Amino acid sequence: MSTLAHLIEPRLARLSPALSLEWPGGRAGEPAAPVRLRLRDRQLLLRLARGQIGSLADAYVRGELEIDGTLTDVMAVAAELVGDPLGQGRRTPWPGWLQRLRSNWRHRLTRDAAQIRFHYDVCDAFYALWLDPLRVYSCAYFAAPTMDLAQAQQAKLDLICRKLQLAPGQRFLDIGAGWGALLLWAARHYGVHGVGITLSRNQHAHVSRLIDAAGLRGRVEMRLLDYRELPEDEPWDRIASVGMFEHVGQARLDGYFAKLRRLLRPGGLLLNHGIAAGALNNAELGAGMGRFIEHHIFPGGELVHVARAAQALARGGLELLDAENLRPHYARTLWAWSAGLEARLDQARALTNEATVRAYRLYLAGSAMCFERGWLALYQLLGARSRPGGPGGPSGSDYPYTRGHMLGSHPAA
Repeated sequence: MSTLAHLIEPRLARLSPALSLEWPGGRAGEPAAPVRLRLRDRQLLLRLARGQIGSLADAYVRGELEIDGTLTDVMAVAAELVGDPLGQGRRTPWPGWLQRLRSNWRHRLTRDAAQIRFHYDVCDAFYALWLDPLRVYSCAYFAAPTMDLAQAQQAKLDLICRKLQLAPGQRFLDIGAGWGALLLWAARHYGVHGVGITLSRNQHAHVSRLIDAAGLRGRVEMRLLDYRELPEDEPWDRIASVGMFEHVGQARLDGYFAKLRRLLRPGGLLLNHGIAAGALNNAELGAGMGRFIEHHIFPGGELVHVARAAQALARGGLELLDAENLRPHYARTLWAWSAGLEARLDQARALTNEATVRAYRLYLAGSAMCFERGWLALYQLLGARSRPGGPGGPSGSDYPYTRGHMLGSHPAA
């Protein structure tokens, strides 16, 4: 047995669940272990010994590594091999001004559009395989433990609407509207006049068809547009930004919230729903996981800690009214998505290709693991453009004295 294999053997003995390895000319671990890795290149042993999970995941996508075992067991092994990805996470070596310059360059209008389309325009039918019937591609809200994914997504849509206190006749803007679930839910159940925006051509076409099918043309509109290009001449009563904040870029966060403030009327409310980093200063998760996501799933994605997000919101001129961490809900959501994809792998391969399916298998299950362990978080931040000296709630906005409006029944159908 090679020296490298001798180094790996003690590490394998400590893993639970157990892991077995096979590579050209050798093997290690219990043959009957619930997780088995078959390496086509023995050089991958070094990456395994170093806990470079992102590099191993990349090898799996390229077909240089095969994985046997359930994804729950695979991710349990991966978590033990990783150790502390927050402590290992990359901290940029560049000075602040150069980091901001790089982030700004990465998030130019044309580049952002291309990065969004890389992810969201993979194939609508592919996403439909494992999302709920409304195609809500963000964290669900399991208001009751018995809820299935579809019910929890409807509960999340309604939670956002209640936090924003939507009412008939209000002008509602949905930034990063996805496949239109929140936009149409707000129009149907709360009577708003809504506009959604997206940079995905597939999503724009899909939601436009849904609007026509629902007979909502004239009350609801979907636009293919970047948030930076939204006109500011007609302020909105309410704004929601769900799952879009992660694509803004750290250097542009202050400007993002400042733009949303200018889009809001005085007293209006904003709900920002987005993934947050688990550590204050990491540019990405360690063990190569951040680089895997950047290359295969979300190019241009940049996460910040919720403290940095709240700071940017305040610098943008908005008042933070409420913050809720839905981290456990996102872990459960991602496992539900993962199970949906695992049940339809052959269909997924027919719609896309083997590499895409492999990347998403690891992305969904790996993300679930990250939220379970607190390496990532999901926050809903409710903010307001204050109306100093005017009527309204205690902050001079439409926010009431209590949080009772956020509670209540959760739709299950």
